[in-house]
Amino acid sequence: MSSIVTEQGILHYESIGRGQPIILLHGWINSWDVWREMMINLANTRRYRVYALDFWGFGDSAKATQIQATPFQIDSYVEMVNQFMDALGIQKAPIFGHSMGGTVALQMSFSHPERVEKVALVGSPVTGRSLHPFLQLAGYGSIAKLIWRYPIMLHSIMRILLAKDSKKVRTMIFRDVQRTTIESFFRSIGDLRDTDLRSKLPTLDIPTLGIYGAKDKIVSPLNADLLKNGVRTVEITLLDQSRHFPMTDEPERFLQAVHKFLGDQNHSSANGQVM
Repeated sequence: MSSIVTEQGILHYESIGRGQPIILLHGWINSWDVWREMMINLANTRRYRVYALDFWGFGDSAKATQIQATPFQIDSYVEMVNQFMDALGIQKAPIFGHSMGGTVALQMSFSHPERVEKVALVGSPVTGRSLHPFLQLAGYGSIAKLIWRYPIMLHSIMRILLAKDSKKVRTMIFRDVQRTTIESFFRSIGDLRDTDLRSKLPTLDIPTLGIYGAKDKIVSPLNADLLKNGVRTVEITLLDQSRHFPMTDEPERFLQAVHKFLGDQNHSSANGQVM
């Protein structure tokens, strides 16, 4: 367990391996742990030093802030990653993000392109309007407070959304949501809902990967089409049997797409549907 101190509080991260740095960013009401198997897999290649961060307000990172501006927004999380790279002396790295984390990674590719070697989005919204309606509603303070006041309401909704997900995914989400505060809960998803990066896609000049689950009900897999039609250099892998967590649903196919994107030899993405 490692951390750095920022003006916004503690930033927790986990790391493993030696070699080229890779940065992994988790999604809403999640934590670094969503990347555990991928971290081990990449570290075992003996080519990478892998860092998985907890966003402010999630996991083991700071839950409160002493600054006036909220740290629970996409642009603030971009700055968090920038501060992290400065603190660890990382000049440039591939950045992978799941769900909200992929939107942060994409936004960082626009605001700090000199620091992003490659960018990968896993089940991530290019536009916040592609989120499930419940997630969009959760970004309104009044609704979030109601949900927070009656935890059974949140648990019931999450059980519906995750009904067909594995027990591993459900356990992870219910654990991580207990480490979230109401501020980070609704402010982050509210800002994500209002984010729309479609118009910026043609300006992206960084190798890009999009991995989406064809059965994802939380973030529409049609975001893959937005990337395919908007980005110059992009690889798209649509995993037929995956939902919102393809790294858990189809781990072998997921990792094949990752290794192909990174340029690793002796790996193939042939088992995924590449568009």
